[in-house]
Amino acid sequence: MGDPPSFSIIILFFLTSSHILTLVIATHPLDPLTPFELTQVQTLVKKSHKNVTFHYVGLNDPPKSKVQSWLSSQNRRNNFLNYPRRAFVIARTNSKTREITIDLSKNSILNDKVYNGNGYPMLNNEEQTEAGELPLKYAPFKASIAKRGLNISEVLCDAFTIGWYGEMNTKRVVAIMCYYIDGTVNFYMRPIEGVVVTVDLDEMKIVDYRDRLIVPVPKGGGTDYRESKQNPPFDNGVKGVTILQSGGPSFTIVGNNVRWAIWEFHLAFDMRAGPIISLASIYDHDKDKYRRVMYRGYISELFIPYQDLTEEWYFRTFLDAGDFGFGICAVPLQPSKDCPENAVFLDGYYTTRDGTPAKTENVFCVFERYAGDIMWRHSETVLPGGTVEVRQDVTLVVRMVSTVGNYDYIIDWEFKQSGSIKVTVSLSGILAVKASKYTHKDQTQEELYGTLVAENTIGTRHDHFVNFHLDLDIDGRANSFVKTHLKTKVVPNSDGIPPSSPRKSYWTVVNDVAKSESDAKIRVGSGETELTVVNPNKKTKMGNDIGYRLIPGPAVGPMLLEDDHEQIRGAYSNYNVWVTPYNNSEKWGGGMFVDQSHGDDNLAQWTLRDREIENKDIVLWYTLGFHHVPVQEDFPIMPTLSGAFELKPTNFFERNPVLKVKSLKPTNWVNCSA
Repeated sequence: MGDPPSFSIIILFFLTSSHILTLVIATHPLDPLTPFELTQVQTLVKKSHKNVTFHYVGLNDPPKSKVQSWLSSQNRRNNFLNYPRRAFVIARTNSKTREITIDLSKNSILNDKVYNGNGYPMLNNEEQTEAGELPLKYAPFKASIAKRGLNISEVLCDAFTIGWYGEMNTKRVVAIMCYYIDGTVNFYMRPIEGVVVTVDLDEMKIVDYRDRLIVPVPKGGGTDYRESKQNPPFDNGVKGVTILQSGGPSFTIVGNNVRWAIWEFHLAFDMRAGPIISLASIYDHDKDKYRRVMYRGYISELFIPYQDLTEEWYFRTFLDAGDFGFGICAVPLQPSKDCPENAVFLDGYYTTRDGTPAKTENVFCVFERYAGDIMWRHSETVLPGGTVEVRQDVTLVVRMVSTVGNYDYIIDWEFKQSGSIKVTVSLSGILAVKASKYTHKDQTQEELYGTLVAENTIGTRHDHFVNFHLDLDIDGRANSFVKTHLKTKVVPNSDGIPPSSPRKSYWTVVNDVAKSESDAKIRVGSGETELTVVNPNKKTKMGNDIGYRLIPGPAVGPMLLEDDHEQIRGAYSNYNVWVTPYNNSEKWGGGMFVDQSHGDDNLAQWTLRDREIENKDIVLWYTLGFHHVPVQEDFPIMPTLSGAFELKPTNFFERNPVLKVKSLKPTNWVNCSA
């Protein structure tokens, strides 16, 4: 598999065409739609419909059996030319939502139907911008701004989805909330409280306006987070750090396929999910072949319910991926800041409101990470002369950052040489704050629903529940889900016979194989110590089922009532773990159409069928949760807060897979002063 990478504390990295090959045409069944294909979709849909707006365009996932057949074929290139490429489109026309399937190979529309269920599609960027500009020309709003002594030219407005609270019939509307800039870029810290503008997106007009109360706008001083705007003294205690990888990267990227160390996987961009990792497989030296671990993994949904009950806040219970598009909100990564110097960057493409393809440059970065971590070690002091063996832990990271309004989500998929996949979600950005009349905690009399983080500024309490769709195919498609309980056993002492051991107790393992979906609903911390997906049809030489174990993050779950409207919509967060039989139509934990959805087409509803999951092609859904009680250190910009989970091989290999990993070669320092 080649020599290990060469590292030092400094990394310099020169990219040549021998390492990275970027193709502009699709060469793999799971490749995202290319700009040419997106244009093809635009042309076909506009030919069929007038006054159409686009809300989602992505790959219509091919059946797993066909992908596997293509992967097994001797001549993939020729077979791909005959492979049906299809696109799935969600569009709006005449105030109706349409689901359209397009055969790109035949340049024709296969299916075009009106969606008549509850909920609406993702908002596109252009309609959000247009809706946010309407109040600035609306006389009652301008009067409200003047009444507050503010300058209308310094006002900026943003669109918010409004959730669902039992209404039978709804229109596709958003709430517009506004902020005051006036010398700072941190407008989220200066909300104009008490004013809510409701806009009908289909008619693009204001349909309701409320100015309920006047609250002081928080001061702009001290809110600007830009380095150029900070005043001395500065914190300059850390000297410059960079990275040297003198032999170049140890990974290759050909098209969308990444290969590194013992890993290979496919990386794609989706305008709703962001990064999609597919066909993650690991090379087994003993078996001399790649073995599948995960068919597909991605963020399915993000549920962010705020805990303020007031008129301007109660509806702020967002489902970010389905409301706004986690991929659409992805931002270009900044070299040497968002990603280290040895990173390689990839672009992503999505569709704008009129169907025109748009590019997000540097949407992904891929890099090798070494931070002084230890992969394994042992010191033996008993033997004469002693012995010490240490291996450095180098990993491969795929990163994307999505800025959904005020929040920045940093997503890392990290592949380890030990066979583990670690997924980290990090939160930064700006708090969603509420303007207040209070300047000190001692003045408060009523429930604030948050923390006074600065004068006239309340950081509102809220949650983040990030759901991952993890289609694990552990060495094959037929898998089972095993719950492991650790039980205390008492050493018996019966009939006066002394126990066999002076100890009184020990613990043992009890495994429970989930038979159906209801058996696999898990709240982390409720008793199941280990959660493992196994292949019951394949065993190690020792007779153990091969598998991968989920190592969850903190035990965080919702604290709302399950019949509360917002919790019905975000019901996937009721449990940290769910397992379902594979179904190509069940992709999004919150449902396909989440804006004003009724929670009648989501993970919680699908699992009511209680389908069989033992020795089946199954999908593991895991929710990583955060309760955020704001503190003053979150003002004016939040230090990064992280949570993670890991998928770890469990009797997947016959032995330690990194036993024979060589130590990193020493790398000479570069004489930068020469």
